[in-house]
Amino acid sequence: MGNREQLSAELRRELYNILNFWSSHTVDEEFGGFAGEVDANGKMVHGAEKGLVLNARILWSFSVAYNFLHEEKFLQLAHRAYDYLINHFWDKEYGGLVWAVDYKGAVSNSRKQIYGQGFGIYGLSEYYKATGKQESLDYAIKLFDLIEQHSYDAVHGGYLEALSADWQPLEDMRLSAKDANSPKSMNTHLHILEPYSNLFRVWKNDKLQDRMKSLVRVFLDKILNNRTGHLQLFFDMDWSVQSNMISYGHDIEGAWLVNEAAELVGDPDLLKESQQKTLKMVEAVMNEGMADDHSLFYEYDFDEGKMHTDRHWWVQGEAMVGLLDAYGHSGNEQFHKTFLKTWQYIKDHVVDHENGGWFGLIGDDGKPLPNEVKAGFWKCPYHNTRALIESIERIDKIPESQ
Repeated sequence: MGNREQLSAELRRELYNILNFWSSHTVDEEFGGFAGEVDANGKMVHGAEKGLVLNARILWSFSVAYNFLHEEKFLQLAHRAYDYLINHFWDKEYGGLVWAVDYKGAVSNSRKQIYGQGFGIYGLSEYYKATGKQESLDYAIKLFDLIEQHSYDAVHGGYLEALSADWQPLEDMRLSAKDANSPKSMNTHLHILEPYSNLFRVWKNDKLQDRMKSLVRVFLDKILNNRTGHLQLFFDMDWSVQSNMISYGHDIEGAWLVNEAAELVGDPDLLKESQQKTLKMVEAVMNEGMADDHSLFYEYDFDEGKMHTDRHWWVQGEAMVGLLDAYGHSGNEQFHKTFLKTWQYIKDHVVDHENGGWFGLIGDDGKPLPNEVKAGFWKCPYHNTRALIESIERIDKIPESQ
């Protein structure tokens, strides 16, 4: 077995580890759907709220797992995720998806976070790809129309963070308690671009294509600081910057997602520009945000003058894809070598070889921080499932000569 086949087989084994963990530890037999939280020991937390992000990402993960591995058990779990999402999260009065339901499935937070609507599109379009179920595509298109109708800023471009249940303006638009209360954010735009790309794969619509193109431009012209090679995080309506931090995981995730969208749009000049600018982003992450063990730090806060050195599981996963993407269009061997070292770090420190799944946070000493949930409102199977599938597909495309 050659090096490439060995690496591919290793990544595939880890993909099964993740999918099997989520299949066996998160199905909520008592109240339906999936558990809102699973603790560090793999036990379901009774009474935990069920978040939209978690449920939409579970739908995407089991749908993409079926599309990639063609195993019936993953399709069955995708059906389960789809049914729960539509029956409990879809707002029958105002349309769109509510932010959270309680452990029994009753609405507990009805706000319309645009980030969450995006993940709805991401999951529903992937499920449509798996099943050909027209209803699923119809729901995804409805979400697209709702985002465009209520969140799109026709004056300055881009999208508002959040609206009330009936799509009215909100005082507090924050995605989470740690975020700035700004009307626009890099994070929400990234997770509109990503589902729009996935929807475009199954629904070749002119308006959607146009919006994807304008989103790529927003990233290259407004969100990216072309001097530093980092994405800026929070903005006022007119795109004046309201943050002073670097998020290394979003930088390296954004690099490949912007390229993916630019490629799907089918504009060669836009793709060339995107690849040149995102290459600088990946280099900046490697030079500034990478530890000696080839893991990525979380973020740098200029106001505090401090590097937050915790290694977040999802950041390491996105680094895999960002590095391979940069290697794919630059041919620079350094990106591939760094990918291999980051993957080694993940195997050594992030993968829970004893109990399955990935640890949430790793300290400077390479040991997992205790009491971090294995599944939760934000801890989902999508970053690592996607990182492994993307890596396998990209490695399989590398010419034998390389």
